[in-house]
Amino acid sequence: MKQERLDWLADNPFYTKRFAFHIGRRCRHSTIRDVAREHLLDWKTVKALEMQYMREQIKRAGQPRPKVIGVDEISIRKGQTYRIVVSDLDRRRAIWFGGKDRSEESMDAFFAFLGERRCKRLRLAVMDMWKPFLKSTNKKAPQAAILFDKFHILKHLGDALDKVRKQEYATLDGEKRKFIKGQKYALLSHKENLQGSARNAVGLSGSARRHGFPSPAINRRAAANPENSSG
Repeated sequence: MKQERLDWLADNPFYTKRFAFHIGRRCRHSTIRDVAREHLLDWKTVKALEMQYMREQIKRAGQPRPKVIGVDEISIRKGQTYRIVVSDLDRRRAIWFGGKDRSEESMDAFFAFLGERRCKRLRLAVMDMWKPFLKSTNKKAPQAAILFDKFHILKHLGDALDKVRKQEYATLDGEKRKFIKGQKYALLSHKENLQGSARNAVGLSGSARRHGFPSPAINRRAAANPENSSG
């Protein structure tokens, strides 16, 4: 008996490659369960066809040669089990998913995958303020600038401001406490977004600086310092 391989068949010989790629494109916009229901297919069949489509996309994309990368982690199950995702921000696509956690060693694995020559091409790395990502990038691609995402900078700014607010509240007594008490969210808000009592509260905090309330600029410097961050 002689078997002949037909290039137009999918890995699953009951379907053509054209149909497999159609399923893959549909899975880009819908869940596997919805695509299976739409085409009257088993969930596992759709998953297998989608994986063939994705393998073909990776093959066509070729080896990544990024200049600007984005680094983040995703949780794959309960219990703080993480994997690292690195994206080429110029081409707007993921280029690496791996590691065993979000440690410096796992981040080093990405740079090992990229190779020394392509690491030297990197010009910018966008990430949160997680120290292992920062240390690995500075070690493996020291020429690349680091850009922290705004969300984490503002979070640390907010935490620092609230910490100082509590410290100042503890040093005051009696009538002076009214300048700080209950103003947490008013102090964190942009002045243009404040209305009514909240706007008046911020006005009171301006007066409170005469009683020792610190300038927000001090808190911005503390919150933006990655050495004080934990992720």
